Amino acid sequence: MPPFTLRQLQYLIAVGEAGSVTLAAERVNVSAPSISTAIAQIEAELGLPLFIRRHAQGLVLTEAGRRIMEQARLTLAAARRIEETAAEIVGRVQGPLHLGCLQTFAPILMPGLRRAFIAAHPGAMLHQSEAHQAALIDGLRQGRLDAALTYDLTIPTDLSFTALGRLPPHAILAPDHPLARQDRVTLADLAPEPLILLDLPLSSDYFLRLFDDAGLQPRIAERTGDIGMMRGLVAHGFGYGLSNLRPPSDVAPDGRPLVFRPIAGPVQTLRLGLVMGPGADARQSLRALIVLARDTLPALLHGMTTA
Repeated sequence: MPPFTLRQLQYLIAVGEAGSVTLAAERVNVSAPSISTAIAQIEAELGLPLFIRRHAQGLVLTEAGRRIMEQARLTLAAARRIEETAAEIVGRVQGPLHLGCLQTFAPILMPGLRRAFIAAHPGAMLHQSEAHQAALIDGLRQGRLDAALTYDLTIPTDLSFTALGRLPPHAILAPDHPLARQDRVTLADLAPEPLILLDLPLSSDYFLRLFDDAGLQPRIAERTGDIGMMRGLVAHGFGYGLSNLRPPSDVAPDGRPLVFRPIAGPVQTLRLGLVMGPGADARQSLRALIVLARDTLPALLHGMTTA
């Protein structure tokens, strides 16, 4: 028998990724003493120090710790495959599924999708996390995520993309902005106006490329990595914003109204979909997620896009 459990390996990975027992405990929803005990037991059984304890910097993996954590990830992945194989044999979807989502629309889409998935497959456990595009890709490659709901923004060739819908870009304006009187706006209309740029990895590149493809240069007035802040600044007249998904309510976080206008002309439309690693769609749980997402997302997206 192995000297440690799969649960202890999960705790080891959580601490290695978080660099802190406290943060790891929050992520796996157990007490910090339980995590500390598990790490101490693994180190005692292996006879190896896996972490360097630094008061100011938390816990840092040793070289041995990094190698053991890599094997722990492989072990947990193998255990999940055993569980999934058993589920396929009896024809049910069960076990954990780790789904990432682009942070700009995660609050809009993820709760409804998660609720529908659990309702359809009570034996499954869907864990969600939110991040920007680059972090989602890294999570898929590192095995922390099974799939990610995001745009088709610079998807590496070693990952697959299953399209679920198309989302054209639109401008976000204050109601008293002169361009708000138009049914549609062009990039030429927007370029001279101050832009509140949503400055997230890859997303900002996409918005700026819209102007570059049209031979235009936007006037960037502000940059922010928070979509709520961007909408708030727009609502208070500091400039316009850009987005591919409008919220169900046309108001900023402080309740001030906003206006959304489609961008006319030949502009790149993003696709919304699921990104997965090679062969991931062979897993029954991910196949079930794809089917459910195709059935569920049109209703969740209703009224949130502009044509």
